[in-house]
Amino acid sequence: MHSIHLGAKPGMVPPQTAEESQTSLLPPGWQSYLSPQGRRYYVNTTTNETTWERPNSSPRTPSSPGPQRNFQPATVNGYHSSGTPVHQSEPVHMSLRKPTGDFQNPGSPSPGKKQSKESTITINCVTFPHPDTMPEQQLLKPTEWSYCDYFWADKKDPQGNGTVAGFEILLQKQLKGKQMQKEMSEFIRERIKIEEEYAKNLAKLSQNSLAAQEEGSLGEAWAQVKKSLADEAEVHLKFSSKLHSEVEKPLMNFRENFKKDMKKCDHHIADLRKQLASRYASVEKARKALTERQKDLEMKTQQLEIKLSNKTEEDIKKARRKSTQAGDDLMRCVDLYNQAQSKWFEEMVTTTLELERLEVERVEMIRQHLCQYTQLRHETDMFNQSTVEPVDQLLRKVDPAKDRELWVKEHKTGDIRPVDMEI
Repeated sequence: MHSIHLGAKPGMVPPQTAEESQTSLLPPGWQSYLSPQGRRYYVNTTTNETTWERPNSSPRTPSSPGPQRNFQPATVNGYHSSGTPVHQSEPVHMSLRKPTGDFQNPGSPSPGKKQSKESTITINCVTFPHPDTMPEQQLLKPTEWSYCDYFWADKKDPQGNGTVAGFEILLQKQLKGKQMQKEMSEFIRERIKIEEEYAKNLAKLSQNSLAAQEEGSLGEAWAQVKKSLADEAEVHLKFSSKLHSEVEKPLMNFRENFKKDMKKCDHHIADLRKQLASRYASVEKARKALTERQKDLEMKTQQLEIKLSNKTEEDIKKARRKSTQAGDDLMRCVDLYNQAQSKWFEEMVTTTLELERLEVERVEMIRQHLCQYTQLRHETDMFNQSTVEPVDQLLRKVDPAKDRELWVKEHKTGDIRPVDMEI
């Protein structure tokens, strides 16, 4: 199987012309790009809307870019619609009808004809520019590592022999982000439990009677130490409450239905991819039928050269009609395939840009709430400091001499000192 770089999008994008590159004339928020066939389309980088029509400055609702009929029905595998052979040195290809690449006419050239190097390759039912002939593609968002530019191909599944669609990798990134957000909320919940337990223990300790009989200014300072524990306990309770309401709960409740929404999105893109695979199978079937009809026509033509008869000529006319019909069927199948790939391409661009926006929004939301956590933490430190300031003030007022004076006055037994005994 050929390998395609994840940055390669279906199709080839020619460079901009000088006239069309004047994006400064576009309304704010709009960017212009070229489809692989040189047709310009426009993307609103704010709303992710796409349109073939050049937007003007007046407000309007952009129309979604619809498919364009751009295949060449004149010939199919070297035959005109009438069934007569076309003498050419290279096989004719049908071009795509959408900005995603060229799906080649899948017939085989006649023996002896010079075969040109293919310009496209189909991998897992998606048509890409061939790696050997692919020019450098213009990215949809050249200045950014955008989701819409780097997830077109499928990637080998590291855990199996299959492949994982590029969109599935983006989807798993979104679901992982949701899980990380949930785990952060659980982490904050554990932090809250620690704060609550700490506050409970501080309040309990503040009621302890140890050293309650200390007297004087030192006794007052000691009592303030115990009271500061109760004040600090209150600070930590408020901190835990704010953590719950301002950090934990918002993290937990952000996009409650996100997984359900992502599942719908996954099904939508997967259905488009299944339709694309079905259309590709129809193309292969039609190509096989055309090959058989061409072989039958060639065989009857050889019989005519050997022996002329009205029956042989009639058979040739019938074979030519069937070959022409098979060619028409093949063109119709390729056209339907191109329509399906065009729809998938447009939905992929729109959806990947939306996933990109959602991821930026998620990261910003978490950043803001973690900033709120640090702010609450700083406030808690400040309040904790305020609980010990009265203790500092009383400790500076502790006066051992004054305490001794007060204590002696209260507990003195007499100030007459003993004297020597006389004989």
